[in-house]
Amino acid sequence: MQNEKEKFKNEFKKRLYTWTLRLIKFIDKLNKDSVCNVIGKQLLRSGTSILSNYVEAGSASSKRDYINFFTYSLKSSNESKVWLSLLRDTNKGDKKELEWMLCELQEISNIIASGIITMKGKR
Repeated sequence: MQNEKEKFKNEFKKRLYTWTLRLIKFIDKLNKDSVCNVIGKQLLRSGTSILSNYVEAGSASSKRDYINFFTYSLKSSNESKVWLSLLRDTNKGDKKELEWMLCELQEISNIIASGIITMKGKR
C-alpha cells in the first residue's frame, strides 16, 4: 500500500491534470476576438506548463533540478493567475468557471510553493 506521501503526490497530480483539462476546455470556449485569442494562447502555454513541469520534476537528475522544475511550475501558475484575472476583469469567459479556476489555482500554487520551501529546508 502507498504511504501517505506517495498517495498525496498521486492525488495532487490528478488534481492538477483535472485543472489543466478544464483550462483547455475553458480556453476553447472563449470568444474568438483579438483579446481572447492573445490571452487564450498565453494562458494555454502558462497553464499547461504548470502540469508539465510538475511531471518533469519526477525525472529530475538532482535535488536542485527537482526544485527548479517546481519553481518553473510555480512561475507558470503565477502567470496563469494574471491571465485568468484579466479575463475575469474584462468580462471574458464563463464567470463561474473563471472563479473556480482561480480558486483552485491558488490552492495548487500554495501546495507547490510549500513543496519548494520544504525541499529547500526552510521549514
